[in-house]
Amino acid sequence: MSHPDYRLNLRPLGTPRGASSLAGPCGAGASPGDKKSKSKTIRGKKKSIFETYLSKEDVSEGLKRGTLIQGVLRINPKKFHEAFIPSPDGDRDIFIDGVVARNRALNGDLVVVNLLPEEQWKVIKPESNDKETEGAYESDLPEELCGSHLLQQSLKGYNDSPDVIIEAQFDDSDSEDGHGNTQNALVDGVKKLSVCVHEKGKEDAGAPVTKDENTFMSQDTRALPEKSLQRSAKVVYILEKKHSRAATGFLKLLADKNSELFRKYALFSPSDHRVPRVYVPLKDCPQDFVTRPKDYANTLFICRIVDWREDSNFALGQLAKSLGQAGEIEPETEGILTEYGVDFSDFSSEVLECLPQGLPWTIPPEEFSKRRDLRKDCVFTIDPSTARDLDDALSCKPIADGNFEVGVHIADVSYFVPEGSSLDKVAAERATSVYLVQKVVPMLPRLLCEELCSLNPMTDKLTFSVIWTLTPKGKILSEWFGRTIIRSCTKLSYEHAQSMIEGPTRKIPEKELPPVSPEHTSEEVHRAVLNLHGIAKELRKQRFVDGALRLDQLKLAFTLDHETGLPQGCHIYEYRDSNKLVEEFMLLANMAVARKIHRTFPERALLRRHPPPQTKMLNDLVEFCDQMGLPMDFSSAGALNKSLMETFGDDKYSLARKEVLTNMCSRPMQTAWYFCSGVLQDQAQFRHYALNVPLYTHFTSPIRRFADVLVHRLLAATLGYRELPDVEPDALQKQADHCNDRRMASKRVQELSTSLFFAILVKESGPLESEAMVMGVLNQAFDVLVLRYGVQKRIYCNALPLRSYRFQKVGKKPELTLVWEPADVEQEPAQQVVSIFSLVEVVLRAEATALKYSAVLKRPGTEGLLGWQDERGGDDLEEEQD
Repeated sequence: MSHPDYRLNLRPLGTPRGASSLAGPCGAGASPGDKKSKSKTIRGKKKSIFETYLSKEDVSEGLKRGTLIQGVLRINPKKFHEAFIPSPDGDRDIFIDGVVARNRALNGDLVVVNLLPEEQWKVIKPESNDKETEGAYESDLPEELCGSHLLQQSLKGYNDSPDVIIEAQFDDSDSEDGHGNTQNALVDGVKKLSVCVHEKGKEDAGAPVTKDENTFMSQDTRALPEKSLQRSAKVVYILEKKHSRAATGFLKLLADKNSELFRKYALFSPSDHRVPRVYVPLKDCPQDFVTRPKDYANTLFICRIVDWREDSNFALGQLAKSLGQAGEIEPETEGILTEYGVDFSDFSSEVLECLPQGLPWTIPPEEFSKRRDLRKDCVFTIDPSTARDLDDALSCKPIADGNFEVGVHIADVSYFVPEGSSLDKVAAERATSVYLVQKVVPMLPRLLCEELCSLNPMTDKLTFSVIWTLTPKGKILSEWFGRTIIRSCTKLSYEHAQSMIEGPTRKIPEKELPPVSPEHTSEEVHRAVLNLHGIAKELRKQRFVDGALRLDQLKLAFTLDHETGLPQGCHIYEYRDSNKLVEEFMLLANMAVARKIHRTFPERALLRRHPPPQTKMLNDLVEFCDQMGLPMDFSSAGALNKSLMETFGDDKYSLARKEVLTNMCSRPMQTAWYFCSGVLQDQAQFRHYALNVPLYTHFTSPIRRFADVLVHRLLAATLGYRELPDVEPDALQKQADHCNDRRMASKRVQELSTSLFFAILVKESGPLESEAMVMGVLNQAFDVLVLRYGVQKRIYCNALPLRSYRFQKVGKKPELTLVWEPADVEQEPAQQVVSIFSLVEVVLRAEATALKYSAVLKRPGTEGLLGWQDERGGDDLEEEQD
């Protein structure tokens, strides 16, 4: 989504005197790349700090000729002067060094770059902490790869396709959160994990280092092999400003009280250091800010960048709003939503007028003649216990020949969202519901989400169904698509369905189940669940035989205090057979609909593709596994899945190692994208890598995803219910692009909501202890996966009470030897060796800065925690609902 430039009629601002000192170590003006570019006055004019952008014509020509490259800009959250764009050939990312080379582009912008001469390319230092050569990868894993884990309190519907927020867990985004939570301080690329390929066979046994010594050694770059260079570039044009240009942060007075600027502007310092510092007019600030600045030291504000001139280190902005105190849930949440451009405003009266006005609404009589009436069938929903927006229902009817009639019934949202209406436009703009820990920001008004469209039990509902005749082994004998009317007989939770699966012959007492409509019995529902489970197991088994891949990662769910809304505890979400049951049939429906719409409209189908992993990062991972002696096969999605399933045992250490390796395997994976089939010429690019199928789409969640609404309209046209939507392939692709953008923003927001609540939990309930497994070893620090909470942290040697530490490579494996200061003068110093896959014990402790917490290693000899696997339950914890 492109965001407008908010422009004010203010005079041009240059860099003020003292700008570099104002910027400080974290400000956008402090990048090493800027030191040579300080503003100087030449004949009364400011010297430009940034280059003028190329013209559109030059950019277009350069992209055609291949002299310019376009890509989405990613800025490293931990080292904001480093930025990257993906290489078009799948090789190592292209590096952009410093704010000046970034040329006023912000994280997520679609930019055009010009490669620098080779002598200006980045030299990759093999043994330094600066090995993050792939740069700040964020969680781009498609949900189809990761399973339907329901992490958030209102998180309905992450059961299809297997649509879940695997990304909601702290992964490699280095916590895309300006508050410095470094849950994701892991490898920004797998490269950092491997033991430097550049010096194969070379032992690097460093001398012991005391805490005050510098561990970095100078190196003659001329001796480095060619592959130690990383292509570097500068931004010459911004094709699309995808960053919202909004940021949360804090207000400060300018340092030079005697300057002209001091009397007109304050300095806005964004929490996210990837955003530049911003001048905001004092007239936007609280009236007493100048006289009482300390009163606002902990107040969060939202600022919008309105301009960033070539001759200024700092952007110019407008202060939009005071949010409240930093570190509190609601101000922080509103800041996150605003930064990522999520529209959380109330729906307008114009939109609400599009909804049925005469309530209670009933299905018009004419619809019964247009639809297949399934109201007498045993149809039911399976969802999280707190879900309100019920998209999907299932049915399973035994046939005399031993086969089954299985139905997937999806809310017919398109019936209530007329094409071209105000409701349609706002839903298209929002494109997705956004699920936070404590609430949901809906795509559609609640009357639709929770009442008219939601497949609530014992009420007649309009649906769009896919009905198959399936053998008990899951083989499709026939397939039917059509509009239907259902009457769900009961609303099962995953826990209800799970108890039915685990007790196949047990008569479950009525008090343990939700109400069932009089026309059906709980025994009938139980039999249907067991039949569906049996078929789902066969479907799943066959999918993995056919080469599908799944990367399950540890994910958090919270329990919240009913009164304060604060997190009381958290647990790793357990993904069980009831989740898998629903997932399999949602996948089956999505694949069936993809084939149907593409067969009928080969140029107009809205599909979802998943490209194969990034070549360079995958090769690095292959090399790493070879060095670690892990027999992993990365030749295909199926081969990788088989390796992960077969390489590890079931003991605690093996399970932890599998979690770490799964996390590493997620890094080369690309995200999945919606696209219009008529825009991509090569049908091989339609494939979905993780599912290993030629065609896939999203059909099963129209209440919360606009892409599914578009697919419903296409399917309706396929079946002759309506004309084909009057949208050319290029226009449909634009809609697909917008859905992709909002989906990515939604994922970031979900991640940040989770990290916000976890940081508050550490503060309120910490310190928290857990076993952790080492994922990467650097020369002064190491990265761990904290097994009880699924978060990743970097532990720095200089933060531990060590007498000394030494980095070396043993064979090809990096390790740190830590020598601890004795707790007692009479004791000998304890020695501890830290290498990849070491199990260690860590303590997470809140820091003074809001929402920041650190991890420290427990001193050897003080271990004895509960094993992490003993606390993976938590299914009895009630989740809060918005």
